[in-house]
Amino acid sequence: MTKRFIYFYFMKKNPNKIQIVAPSHSEYWKKCNLEEYTGGPFSDRSGGLITFGVENIEKVKELIKNDPFVIENLIEKKWVKECIVK
Repeated sequence: MTKRFIYFYFMKKNPNKIQIVAPSHSEYWKKCNLEEYTGGPFSDRSGGLITFGVENIEKVKELIKNDPFVIENLIEKKWVKECIVK
C-alpha cells in the first residue's frame, strides 16, 4: 500500500554551490518515478517541498540519502512527515 509523504527542507547559505547542484537535485527526484510526485523550491530559494507516494518510511530515507543536495551537504534542516490525503 502506498503512503503519502512530505519532504520539507531548508538550505545552508551557499548560493553558488546550490546553483551548481540544483539541476542534479531536480533531475534526481524526477527520475525516481514516484507516485504523485510534485515539488519545487520556495520562491525565496531558502529550501523546498517535495511530496510523493511510496510504501514506507524506509524508502523515504533511502531516497533522501541519495538526494544530491544531501550528498553535497547543502541541507540545513529537513523534515519528513506522512500525511493523510482524502
